[in-house]
Amino acid sequence: MNMTSNHPEIATRGSIESWLNAAFETLKESGVDAVRVLPLAKKLNLARTSFYWYFEDREALLAALIEQWKNKNTRNLVSQAQAYAASITEAILNVFDCWLNSELFDSQCEFAMRSWALQSEQVAEEIKQADNLRMAALKEMFDRFGFSEDAAATRARSIYLAQIGYISMKTVEPLEYRMRFIPEYLRIFTGEEPAAHELERFYQRNDFVPPGA
Repeated sequence: MNMTSNHPEIATRGSIESWLNAAFETLKESGVDAVRVLPLAKKLNLARTSFYWYFEDREALLAALIEQWKNKNTRNLVSQAQAYAASITEAILNVFDCWLNSELFDSQCEFAMRSWALQSEQVAEEIKQADNLRMAALKEMFDRFGFSEDAAATRARSIYLAQIGYISMKTVEPLEYRMRFIPEYLRIFTGEEPAAHELERFYQRNDFVPPGA
């Protein structure tokens, strides 16, 4: 049901987006056990019964959270891997946008989902499927630029597993520090020297000014 923000029922029922956003914030902050109807209603300052206007029960909400995570993180990563690029380094920089732009890929959500998977076989299976889809898209990216089967698979796995390691370790680094290593990552992942104009475009779209620039 689509309701505009000035609809009178918004004040008493909220919107499906407000319930989902509140559930995601709770999932990221406190884990899946904290995602419950009454605390969410209190967080939104809404009646508990308004939840059932949008969801049959808590399980339906949890299912919606899984779908939203898939639609954002997996879809965007795959899209970035498939985006036009004139070179393999430019293609990888398209993917690296995901690691720096939370609108493309929500790392906190990814961590929360992987934590949830430790206690849910269903979510663990969703994670497995997402991992396979993402790594397949990364491999196909290398395939487009003529890498051998094993080289494409190994480099795709290296890119993906390195980032999942960042997420799993909850690594927090200043943007300048992380950007410092981007050219070397590109050399490792491609065996090629990144072009200055490709790095410049990448820096610009991620609001980074290199030291001395």
